[in-house]
Amino acid sequence: MNKLINGYCKALEWCITLLLALMVVLVFGNVVMRYAFNSGITVSEEVSRWLFVWMTFLGAIIALKEHGHLGTDMLTSRVPLAAKRVLAALSQALMLYATWLLFSGSLAQARINWEVEAPVTGASVAIFYASGVVFAVSSAVLLLLQLWRTVSGQATEAELTMSQESEDLAQVEALHLQDTPKLGQGPHSMTFPK
Repeated sequence: MNKLINGYCKALEWCITLLLALMVVLVFGNVVMRYAFNSGITVSEEVSRWLFVWMTFLGAIIALKEHGHLGTDMLTSRVPLAAKRVLAALSQALMLYATWLLFSGSLAQARINWEVEAPVTGASVAIFYASGVVFAVSSAVLLLLQLWRTVSGQATEAELTMSQESEDLAQVEALHLQDTPKLGQGPHSMTFPK
């Protein structure tokens, strides 16, 4: 299952890269056309806005999988492991409920706007709201798997945190973990006889 999820997230990363490249071409192309040729790409603003929304939601799926969303562990870092499991399961259940609300709202908006055409492209406005549906379905699967790992006792203590205090702190900790020598290594290490 992890292999499937990793493959899905890798495909999302490629999709985000493609959307970003397309967005850059549209916006930069539109700026050049306006200043150099006194014209423009008429669909640029509308399509760029839609691409940005899709990139945001797809990126949030990857961040959820990698526990990259910002949060605080002020309480969870001070409680024993059993309490961490309870708090993690509770927060995952609350996130599943929020995901359900997002799914039902996005699906309702997509249905309402199915026949509505965007002003410039003429495409269905439901495409815009479909990003919320894709995010909610993907997130629900990830959250259900995380909840199962938490309830079954398979989740490690690091997985129970589920968030980062800040992006800068996470980068510092990652560098610190890479540079920390193991016992018996490094310039000031001591080895003990067996």
